[in-house]
Amino acid sequence: MTDQKTETVTEAVAFASLGLPENLLSAVLSIGFESATDIQALTIPPLLAGKDVLGEAQTGTGKTAAFGLPALAKIDTSIRKPQLMVLAPTRELAMQVAEAIESFGKDMKGLRVATLYGGQSYGPQFQQLERGAQVVVGTPGRLMDHLRRKSLKLDDLRVCVLDEADEMLNMGFLEDIQWILDHIPKTAQMCLFSATMPPAIRKIANRFLKDPEHIKVAAVKKAKANITQYAWKVSGITKMTALERIAEVVEYDAMIIFVRTRNDTVDIAEKLERAGYPALALNGDLNQAQRERCIDQMKSGKSSILVATDVVARGLDIPRISLVINYDLPGDNEAYVHRIGRTGRAGREGMSIAFVRPREMYSIRHYERLTSGTVLNYDLPNIQDIGKIRIERTRVEVAKIVADKDISSMREIVEAMAAESEVSMIDLAAALLFQKQMKQPLQPKEDPKPRRDARERNDRNDRGDRNSRDRNSRGNDSRRDARGGERGDRNSRGARDERPRKEKVNRNDVDWQTYRLEVGKEHGARPGDIVGAIANEISLDSSYIGAINLHEKHSFVQLPKGIPTDLFNQLKGVRVRRQPLAITTSDEAVVSQKRAPRRTERAPRHS
Repeated sequence: MTDQKTETVTEAVAFASLGLPENLLSAVLSIGFESATDIQALTIPPLLAGKDVLGEAQTGTGKTAAFGLPALAKIDTSIRKPQLMVLAPTRELAMQVAEAIESFGKDMKGLRVATLYGGQSYGPQFQQLERGAQVVVGTPGRLMDHLRRKSLKLDDLRVCVLDEADEMLNMGFLEDIQWILDHIPKTAQMCLFSATMPPAIRKIANRFLKDPEHIKVAAVKKAKANITQYAWKVSGITKMTALERIAEVVEYDAMIIFVRTRNDTVDIAEKLERAGYPALALNGDLNQAQRERCIDQMKSGKSSILVATDVVARGLDIPRISLVINYDLPGDNEAYVHRIGRTGRAGREGMSIAFVRPREMYSIRHYERLTSGTVLNYDLPNIQDIGKIRIERTRVEVAKIVADKDISSMREIVEAMAAESEVSMIDLAAALLFQKQMKQPLQPKEDPKPRRDARERNDRNDRGDRNSRDRNSRGNDSRRDARGGERGDRNSRGARDERPRKEKVNRNDVDWQTYRLEVGKEHGARPGDIVGAIANEISLDSSYIGAINLHEKHSFVQLPKGIPTDLFNQLKGVRVRRQPLAITTSDEAVVSQKRAPRRTERAPRHS
């Protein structure tokens, strides 16, 4: 493997100069890409020339376009078989990569993209493959499943990409990756991207890449922007309702809302429109003229809410944006930095609010490290707050009309109406105010039975990976009392506990991954010890620690999939009964067993 590395590009490189086919170039320009990033400028030419590439670059540098564009240039859409395969460590990143590739290839007639990940039933994925997807993006576990079932055949594969290879290594996918790569044609062009180059990644590169071009792009240190970061823990109401409340209460000049897919941009924008908050959807389906018109409306102030995906928001510069909403958390943590970077520009103050589900709370610590900042808890406005704000806003509007407008003729009409109806002026004013607020009540009432909208229900149903097949065995765990303390004095009926209730977790909704721990019965370990050690070490709510199976010298535990690398590495050194956990991922099916509720005191972690 060559040691040649290229660190930076000294001058801006236009996409038009990289030799891309016209249909890809037009799509890229319509998305708003003009100048290539360093990794794109250095990677696209050798990939177009047929060379293997070993890319060393941080997340957020534009790697998807770096490998996606030249790979698409090699696809023959008349052949309805997989010709490009991308391996990604998580379901979220797989979806993000697939979305970007679809955007890049929107002018390629007949192009089909299949996204294969765990937690989703096999039926839709079989259909995507049977319809002749030329591009397959997936997580290692589900790709292996399809290869074993022979629903995925790689005989015609031309390009294979490993994205975030070090993340896959940290998540224990090394053997899976090697197994998959052993099943691709020897003639396939290989492309491996990784933020770091540990020995295991170099070993894969040496074994599977043929005389690769080694390209390294140094991480760019960004100046810390003046952005106040918040996180709202999703509970009680839908994310859409929360978004409407923020749009009504928070003062902002312009707002950008980040969602996962292009369909979500349209869906959320339409719902905001119906709620009285005009919004624009920015996604890869827009042509260049539509995109420019959308951005111009935001810059000029004609519109103030933009709903967008990551891929189309790259390089977006609208100084008016003072608020960023992460409606869906990004597929990778670096993307979070890019998202909130849309605000706090040119010395202005900015604000970001992330909608974080309980199972995603551990991401907050990662965001704080990445931004060298603090993510504060966001208290969502309640119904009483909304009512007070609406009443005050109406009072200001009415007072302004009295001060600025000639209302003498209206006064005469009101006086006549009061006299003829034999009602007081106050009752008449109250009746007119009542009529005015019919569409938006001045004293709104809380929905007694808040429900998730269809999008959120589908989102929860789609989660999971290889361990999804054993979810039906978890019923006993879901009944465990996770309060961690006394229930309170039942006889004190007059005084309610003012503490917020803990959100009830439906374990069937959690995206579980099985992990192996090198501690077991022989060491004196109990389930409570393991729960306490993990929960305390990475601040993970114990409700998100699933079934635990103890064996003599090792154990298996279910944890939410996609634990950030730094937290995963942190767990490796944690000790239970003087024994390091040495945690690794596993394919083992974990059977739910009854275990005692977690004690309120801290379990022995480093004993």
